[in-house]
Amino acid sequence: MSESLIWSIFFVPLTAFVILGLIVRPFFNKYSVISGPVAIIAIGTSFVLSLCAFWEVMVNENHNLTSDPTKWMSVGNFDLTIGILLDPLTAIMLVVVTAVSLMVQIYSVGYMKPPNTSEEHHGPVELGQPVYARYFAYMCLFTSSMLGLIMAANVVQLFVFWELVGLSSYLLIGFWFHRPAATAAAKKAFIVTRVGDLGFLIALMYLFFKTSSNPDGLNYLEIQTINNHLPTLSALITGGGITFIALGIFVGAIGKSGQFPLHTWLPDAMEGPTPVSALIHAATMVAAGVFLVGRFFPLFQMSETAMIVIALIGGFTAIFAASMGIVANDIKRVLAYSTVSQLGYMMLALGVGAYEAAIFHLFTHAFFKALLFLGSGSVNHATGTFDMRFMGGLRKKMPITYITFIIGSLSLAGIFPLAGFWSKDEILLNAFKSNSVVNELVLIIALIAVFMTAFYMFRAIMMTFEGEFRGGSEKDENAQAHGPVHLAESPFTMVLPMVLLTVPAVIVGYLVNPLSDTVGIPGHWMAHSLGHALPEGIYGHAQGAKFNIVLATLATVVAFTGIFLAVIMYKTKPLVSPKTLGNIFGPIHTLLLRKYYLDELYENQVVMKIYYRGIAQVCDWFDKNIVDRTAVLTGWIGAHFGVVIRQFQNGQIQMYATVTSIGVIIIMVIYMFGT
Repeated sequence: MSESLIWSIFFVPLTAFVILGLIVRPFFNKYSVISGPVAIIAIGTSFVLSLCAFWEVMVNENHNLTSDPTKWMSVGNFDLTIGILLDPLTAIMLVVVTAVSLMVQIYSVGYMKPPNTSEEHHGPVELGQPVYARYFAYMCLFTSSMLGLIMAANVVQLFVFWELVGLSSYLLIGFWFHRPAATAAAKKAFIVTRVGDLGFLIALMYLFFKTSSNPDGLNYLEIQTINNHLPTLSALITGGGITFIALGIFVGAIGKSGQFPLHTWLPDAMEGPTPVSALIHAATMVAAGVFLVGRFFPLFQMSETAMIVIALIGGFTAIFAASMGIVANDIKRVLAYSTVSQLGYMMLALGVGAYEAAIFHLFTHAFFKALLFLGSGSVNHATGTFDMRFMGGLRKKMPITYITFIIGSLSLAGIFPLAGFWSKDEILLNAFKSNSVVNELVLIIALIAVFMTAFYMFRAIMMTFEGEFRGGSEKDENAQAHGPVHLAESPFTMVLPMVLLTVPAVIVGYLVNPLSDTVGIPGHWMAHSLGHALPEGIYGHAQGAKFNIVLATLATVVAFTGIFLAVIMYKTKPLVSPKTLGNIFGPIHTLLLRKYYLDELYENQVVMKIYYRGIAQVCDWFDKNIVDRTAVLTGWIGAHFGVVIRQFQNGQIQMYATVTSIGVIIIMVIYMFGT
């Protein structure tokens, strides 16, 4: 595959952004109806090219396709370059991002369609605004930014696109910018992720200063150089420096992937349009953190401390986020907490050395989580609300949405033989068989997360699709839709992507990583491709046992227990009333509803006291008393000194001669006596 075609994967969506955002939106907005087809064609082209790249790397086993780096800039004797790194991890991520993005764009054509006054249900008020071109322009920018991040060959190039992904997410989360909640969510996402990015930046700066003048002449800003020359790197960076770099990179991943304690932005990001939520939570921004740790996995392997930290934070986040999902009433927030939990699952896998299992789960998760988010948007399209307390009874009214949502939920819960079963099982097995000092702990945490996942997903199904309809937006005072509720299946453009996504949600788990050779497909071919692309010595550790019937059965029983409990609690006449349990465990229920009071803690203690009343006030005092007074003093000195100088600038030649003579005398005295 030629280098120009590989670059086209990134440039085609970027070109679509330029056309829609800089030409159509400002000058031809009355023709914005073309925005959807333009975005679909652009991202569809990138998807086809990504499949070609995937075939070249994974099937033809050309594991490291790199372009000749192009010189970007020089810093002293150091050259900074731009290039492409196309390895198995890149190939997998390219398919994930472009496939999910393509489905989201098709779905968006129906979801973001401007209202027709003849229709009974008009959807959100904002759809009457000229937003069509702007929406698809932002989506193309977001997709191209993620593709650029994935393909980056060096850490500076990666960091540039890392920040561009953050900017794009800010634009999309705050898309309904006239809503206070949306603007607040966008600012929160931007600021919180910057905290993680600071750690990432410090790690990269430390890496540069420690290696820029190495005697071997290697450029340690190149990702392949870092991963392939770790012994040399560890000789240059001693005394815990590798651990410092690894943890700094991980802090960046914590911010982007919403891991504890920088997770608070991610549920609030649901203020953006539902297709945006599907893209952010399934395949792009939040997956970037897991991708980042996977990209530098050999480096992390050099530090046992860093691996333990990743495993513990990932495991804790998995059950921490899931616990909030079991009480959330907004269907998109349930899915948001689910995303945080599953990302914690992937981090847990990386922390115990199960690199290929983590990426495998990232791959399968993208499809069924995108399916679930699109399903939530379909439900909202019919009911006008995201609050499950005002839904119910939609199973017969929306059969396609119901069936696809069930399939996505079963896959997320890890039920055989769906995609999530195979990737979840590999994580559990690798946690069980790992040599990590925390393997038993993380295994228990992972099984608890399995139970909670199954419970909150089928709680959502029961509240949304079963029982009697409870009024939708006509009863929900906080709903954003207007007009009477119209319970019917969503338009074809919305239904089609959901149907298409059910296919990988069912078969992709076994298809890409079969237990044994199947119909010409080698057993565990994805895992082997990922592992063989790692440096020698890392590959062996990354590989683990592939299937254990006892552990798989145990996990399935745990999942079915969660499903059964959700059904008996949330059916029409529950055996165990959720309200009764809420009263019994009142303080715990309140704690979960209030999200452990972390938002209040951050706002009241960190933002108000530490930042506003502490750092901000100190900076304000310094500005007023030091900077301003220094500026005033400088001006006063200049003005009064000018008065003195002006006396010598009077136009009298005698004065000039006198001053010159005095200067000459002073210089001669200094010369004679100073030596």
